[in-house]
Amino acid sequence: MPELPEVETVRRSLDAAVVGSRVTRVDIGRLRSVRRTGPEVVRAGLLGETFTTTHRRGKYLFFDLANGNSMMVHLRMSGRLLLAAPDSPREAHTHVALLLERSGADPTELRFVDPRTFGEVVVFNPDDDLVPEVGRLGLDPLVDDFGFEAFRDAVVGRRRGLKAVLLDQAIIAGIGNIYADEIMHRARLRWDRRVDTLATAQLKLLHRMTVEVLREAVAAGGSTLSDTQYVDALGREGIFQTEHRVYAREGERCITCGRGIIRRVTGAGRSTHFCPVCQR
Repeated sequence: MPELPEVETVRRSLDAAVVGSRVTRVDIGRLRSVRRTGPEVVRAGLLGETFTTTHRRGKYLFFDLANGNSMMVHLRMSGRLLLAAPDSPREAHTHVALLLERSGADPTELRFVDPRTFGEVVVFNPDDDLVPEVGRLGLDPLVDDFGFEAFRDAVVGRRRGLKAVLLDQAIIAGIGNIYADEIMHRARLRWDRRVDTLATAQLKLLHRMTVEVLREAVAAGGSTLSDTQYVDALGREGIFQTEHRVYAREGERCITCGRGIIRRVTGAGRSTHFCPVCQR
């Protein structure tokens, strides 16, 4: 699943083409992709309207419209948002396509491609409670005030393992398996270390590494792994996977300490990669 760095990269690659563009055609192929409201609501909410801004919270993308509504897109497991020439062949599993036009620019098509159909497109009024899960999201490390005090207040006293806390979207929004493993490694903490046992110095390092890893990953365009289809809106792959120190490196020597061999353990349906030397 695309995590915060990938979703932010997609947003940035879309922003210039989308903002200021008017939706002049809405094609919907797979009803599951618009399941929350149905196709007619999506068409009526978008057709003829102009996008004014884009923004992100956690793993959710938002495209605000001049009429006060917003389009939310959640990529989930396999979703992609791609920009393409309107007359070019559509990718397989293109379930929603918007024709965008604006003065002085060639028309372009914004395509929602989702082979596994877990993702969705929702058009809604922000005053309505149509996407209540967004209101339950915790701090976004790149959007909110994410200073140490805010971070400490969000996690302190949690009687749970560190990885469970990092993955809890109601505490910190946007972190998934890849970046949780990389953050914990750089902070030299085990995945099962209870957060309420961490000293202030350890919390400060964890906070710093959370911001550092996510910012570096965004700068690198996210991580494109061999088993994923992630690309940005222009079809470009991310390169942060070349900077991974533990994730998907099981059996390799740790590049941080040079002594440990990266291990992978599985629990609660998730795998965790770590160095047994760096993360005692």
